[in-house]
Amino acid sequence: MPVFLLVFSLVTPAYAIHVESIESHSEFTCEPIRLRMCQDLPYNTTFMPNLLNHYDQQTAALAMEPFHPMVNLVCSADLRMFLCALYAPVCTVYGHVSMPCRSLCQRAKDECHKLMEIFGVAWPDDMECSRFPDCDEPYPRLEDLLTGSEPTDQSSMTVQRDYGFWCPRELKVDPDLGYTFMGRKDCSAPCPSMFFNQQELTFIRYFIGVVSIVCLSATLFTFLTFLIDVTRFRYPERPIIFYAVCYVMVSLVFFLGFLLEGRVACNPVSPSQFRASTITQGSHNKACTLFFMVLYFFTMAGSVWWVILTITWFLAAVPKWGSEAIEKKALLFHAIAWGLPGALTVTLLALNKIEGDGISGVCFIGLYDIDALRWFVLAPLCVNVAVGVSLLLVGIVALNRVRMEIPLEKENQTKLVKFMIRMGVFSVLYLAPLFTVIGCYIYEHTYRKIWEKTWMENNCRRYHIPCPYKVEETSRPAMVLFLIKYLMMLVVGIPSVFWVGSKKTCFEWASFLHGRRRKDGVNESRQVLQEQPDFAQSLLREPNTPIVRKSRGTSTQGTSTHASSTHLAVLDDLDEPASSVHSKASYHSSLRRTRDDRSDTVVYRGTEDRSFHGSNPRLDHPLSTHSSLHQIDSHSRHSSQRDVSVAPPTLITHGTTASDGRAAENEGTNA
Repeated sequence: MPVFLLVFSLVTPAYAIHVESIESHSEFTCEPIRLRMCQDLPYNTTFMPNLLNHYDQQTAALAMEPFHPMVNLVCSADLRMFLCALYAPVCTVYGHVSMPCRSLCQRAKDECHKLMEIFGVAWPDDMECSRFPDCDEPYPRLEDLLTGSEPTDQSSMTVQRDYGFWCPRELKVDPDLGYTFMGRKDCSAPCPSMFFNQQELTFIRYFIGVVSIVCLSATLFTFLTFLIDVTRFRYPERPIIFYAVCYVMVSLVFFLGFLLEGRVACNPVSPSQFRASTITQGSHNKACTLFFMVLYFFTMAGSVWWVILTITWFLAAVPKWGSEAIEKKALLFHAIAWGLPGALTVTLLALNKIEGDGISGVCFIGLYDIDALRWFVLAPLCVNVAVGVSLLLVGIVALNRVRMEIPLEKENQTKLVKFMIRMGVFSVLYLAPLFTVIGCYIYEHTYRKIWEKTWMENNCRRYHIPCPYKVEETSRPAMVLFLIKYLMMLVVGIPSVFWVGSKKTCFEWASFLHGRRRKDGVNESRQVLQEQPDFAQSLLREPNTPIVRKSRGTSTQGTSTHASSTHLAVLDDLDEPASSVHSKASYHSSLRRTRDDRSDTVVYRGTEDRSFHGSNPRLDHPLSTHSSLHQIDSHSRHSSQRDVSVAPPTLITHGTTASDGRAAENEGTNA
């Protein structure tokens, strides 16, 4: 029992210093003492980690350097033994740790206190005398020498237990920065990269620079095309413009990262503090914080705008919303598209999750923090893809049902199929790179632990840190994986240029460069979604009777009347729309057209419309013919009187203008 109490009293204070140092001795071995200060002691073996939690003797020797002047000047006869008791303790049987007595610590501290002040060395907190057992015995004790173990062969060179990752001195940072690397605080990853050599890094950087220039040119061209004629792209295709703007900013950040190389993403080298270049973390670096805010915000915003694009397509294809009705929701779309990424960006700033990317020169998240990658990159992208693909498929199915069930003219059938193909190709060009990026992130998330352990195995002797224990699998990332990831992160913005790429765009740029502006009609894709023949009318009409087409979604109320019309018919010539007259010149030109054809068209279409609705008599009745001509005549005279002072505004009646009515009236009178 007394022996047990003695052992217990000696072991208990060890937990007051570093409990983990004792618990880590899973395979206890002794190794020869190689510390220069601790040679010629009554014992010659020690163990690591020591009582101050140094993982090897070289690290312990570096920590002992500040005490060398005091030991050489022999300020106290007990200082050298006390230091060796902590930095190179005597190796005894497993589970028994011999601690120096408190009296030995107190004598060394009192006798060397003044000399330490002269050299500017403070007494470390880990060496406070109150932490040691209250006894007055020499070190090492007699029982420690009797139970000492002989050093095993090459015990100091062979890894006998798993120490985990120890942050080397070159990668340590100031504690107030809040850095974390591989689970260790106040530590950061080496910069520019811990996986690639300088030649590979140079190739990757130039590759990113070229791709960023291509993406910047394509997206900027899309945005400038929109600025030339802002009325050309309305809802439901307007989100493509904002999507392009997002990737203008994303590609611009990557291009700046290529120009600045590692000056933003990396901390500078500090030779005086034995610190190498490390990856920037947190928000203390203002340039890195700005890069992160722009890159992450617009990456997430671009993804949300694609979802909103699928929502507008869905609203136009399924519930048959018109352009004005969708545009009334624009404020809500903007609130969602900019608000959600903004909230995520602010959250990441508050959590201090910013990380520099030494490869591309930008700052992002999830490069070393797996949890941040999982919840703030993978989760939002997967949710956006799931929602967008679901709405896209429903919209395509609805349009295909319209094409199959409603009888259309061959021209409209072709244009509807063309629009569906165009919408599908654009979505595939967006989804394919996005799925590839998500796949690269998941692959990186899965194998990062193996890559980090391989890096430890290759660099443990260089940094003088414990090597991994029982490494079963080693691997390093392939350079092509990162090339694909960066390529797909940027190329996902290029599909926007295919949407605006057409002959009409070429004509607009030619007119703009020559100083001419031309106002064109409604965009073809929007006409496909906004005009189609009434389904009931298409079923009830008589054979060889033209369909009365009604434009839908142009009401100032912004509402959708389901029974009024649906929308599939498109104009034959986009540059010369037949549904409206835009100027007085077009009004006069309409009067110069062939009167015979125009008169027959107006009378025929007007009478057919009344016969369909059943609200007027049929045309084969004489009174009906007379009354209809009388209405046209009175309407023409009233319009002519107003023409004396002011040109009348255009009156559209089922696709026919007021000028058409006057031409028909004159021709009818002559007849």
